[in-house]
Amino acid sequence: MFGRRDRYSDRIDTLIGKSAGIQGDVEFAGGLHVDGRVAGSVRAAGEGSLSVSEFGIIEGSVAAPSVVLNGRVNGDIVGSERVVLGSKARVRGNVHYGVIEMALGAEISGKLVPLAGRPDTGAPPAPPGGHDEGLPEDPGLPLAGGL
Repeated sequence: MFGRRDRYSDRIDTLIGKSAGIQGDVEFAGGLHVDGRVAGSVRAAGEGSLSVSEFGIIEGSVAAPSVVLNGRVNGDIVGSERVVLGSKARVRGNVHYGVIEMALGAEISGKLVPLAGRPDTGAPPAPPGGHDEGLPEDPGLPLAGGL
């Protein structure tokens, strides 16, 4: 978005085809694209990108820096850098993300959980209560509830 290309977006090193099914956990490096079915967890070893097409199904948890989903995941997703949910994405589990993008029609049956200190911005997590202690307050503006 805004002219910035994701460093993994076009890279596919491993393909699980539409007619393929894998029983067991999958660990990958680089780019993995899933058109078939994986009955187990999928995890990137270091840097990597996972993409799941509208035909892809993962029955287990997912962990990768970049996750692009347009299929189904029945388990938690951890996208440490970013998670992109397409219009046909279906998630039964929690989604932990650095940055998230969701298309109209995507469904999540679980919680959206932002990860502390997103790696692409280096921003510290917001403190409880929503007030950023690092920013000075403008004394000319009343605080909410102070009217």
